Amino acid sequence: MKARSQLLSGTSQPVRRVGKKPVPRMAPEQRRALILQRAIEFFAEYGLTAQTRALADACGVAQRLLYRYFPSKAALLSEVYNEAIASPFKAVWRVQLKDRSRPWDQRLISFYTSYFNELLTRRWLRLFLYASLAEARMAPDYNQAILLETLELIVAETAADQNVELPKDLALLHELAYVLHGTVSHFAIRRHIYGASQNVAVNRIIAVQVRSFLAGFAQATAEARSIEARPRALS
Repeated sequence: MKARSQLLSGTSQPVRRVGKKPVPRMAPEQRRALILQRAIEFFAEYGLTAQTRALADACGVAQRLLYRYFPSKAALLSEVYNEAIASPFKAVWRVQLKDRSRPWDQRLISFYTSYFNELLTRRWLRLFLYASLAEARMAPDYNQAILLETLELIVAETAADQNVELPKDLALLHELAYVLHGTVSHFAIRRHIYGASQNVAVNRIIAVQVRSFLAGFAQATAEARSIEARPRALS
């Protein structure tokens, strides 16, 4: 706990003291950025239901100072989402996925290897899982604003590469893509949260996952079209 306390208190910098609390000397914009970064680390460790009083203690500042920069906990969590959940996704990944000058399996392996290494970190996963458990908007917002468009692109490019017909139902399209995306995401959870699946290089595991997905895609798509063609049961 000592190392975590030192990380959160910022005592490596010259400080002035308010009571017993060390407060680093810095410009307001620097202080706001520092509080945000420490809030990200704090909520990733203790969950989104953790109290701002405990966060202030961890930052080494008075609670009222938090509210000077973030008028409410909801405002702070919104900034945490933008900085730690949404920002790591790179728009260039979608551009690279569309680049048909490269074989599709290579594009998909490259994307998911980068996605795993740069986005599916221990901190990102903990924040995302805590947000889901707390019924916060972070996870649904990320899925709706960022992830689903990428899943639709992956399915469309796979269908074009294999010359297969896709179902028209978006929900079925998303489920087809989740076959791979869920596999990669759970690999990250096993490695970063459970401490398992450590013995094989990331790019090799992802290559196996991608090629397994591609090998079964035509059959899975045919099943999805079959489901779409069935009459809906009356509720």
